[in-house]
Amino acid sequence: MDLAKQVKLATLTLTGFGLIAGAHAETVLKFHSGLAQSRQEAHHIEEFAKLVNEKSDGDLRVDVYHAGSLGLKEADMLRIMKAGLVDMALMYGEYYKRDAPALASVYAQGAITEADQHLALLPTLRSIYKEAYSKWGIHTIGGVVAPVYDVGLHCKEPVNSLADLQDKKVRVWSGHLVDTFKKLGISAQVIGQNDMYLALQTGVVDCAYYLSTVAKTVSLQEVTDYESYLHPWAASPWMFGVSDKTWSSLSESEQKILTEAGEEIWQETKLLAVDPAREDAAREERKELGITVLEPFSQEDVNTFVDAAMEAWKEMATAAGPEGLKYYETVSELAKQQH
Repeated sequence: MDLAKQVKLATLTLTGFGLIAGAHAETVLKFHSGLAQSRQEAHHIEEFAKLVNEKSDGDLRVDVYHAGSLGLKEADMLRIMKAGLVDMALMYGEYYKRDAPALASVYAQGAITEADQHLALLPTLRSIYKEAYSKWGIHTIGGVVAPVYDVGLHCKEPVNSLADLQDKKVRVWSGHLVDTFKKLGISAQVIGQNDMYLALQTGVVDCAYYLSTVAKTVSLQEVTDYESYLHPWAASPWMFGVSDKTWSSLSESEQKILTEAGEEIWQETKLLAVDPAREDAAREERKELGITVLEPFSQEDVNTFVDAAMEAWKEMATAAGPEGLKYYETVSELAKQQH
């Protein structure tokens, strides 16, 4: 090869290396979420991803995969994150009963009777989840504080007392609630949200214990006529988890960006969590849809329900082992101080 050709080839090669060196080095993280994209929590996850992109000037990107579109199962998430098979995930303790049964005992219905009490418990809940997930190689960086919705009984006939429920079959969402109602002499069974409408329509159950504020989204007004408020939802927060394998591969600046963005979403959603105006507006909307909103359950009934729920919660925690009992004692003692 003559000198001219060698110089030309060297120039092209160096130019290529220059282009590679000057290329935009973007870090992309995959974020698993089992929630449908229509959920409000999903909106906040997208907001988190946007914040990360802005804070990093596009050098760090979070790609959110909603509704389990990565094909990952919630029950396996602790193992998946520990193995580093996905970078990030929306973590919800009650999903991991097989691998970490104690996590289902951190928070339970009956823990609060006023929505504001939830805010006082959040720092403790967050600390528990942070420590528990770290044992599975998961670093937490904030998350979504779920809204504290009203919980009520949605029935075909007028029901607004525990006495009215004695001859009714009730749909609930957890084993803890089955045990709670059983202690009150009331028949309850776990029925998934997607099957709840049909169960009410066909008479499998007479009432649904459900989040009243979002009852419209599952068309409960089409299969029930009456509603009565019982208590506020003790909503476990959704934590943003980063696999330790991914976390250790990131630069300090990237870690800082993720931490700051996660904290911003946590604080923002915390401010939105308790909103009486939202609950009032949702109640009026349900009335317009034809629901008869009865007087709430009496304070005496609420107290009776809470006592049963706390007893069932303690039994569940004890069955989960020493760690579950520790979580129960920590959170329930703080909850009692708030009542």
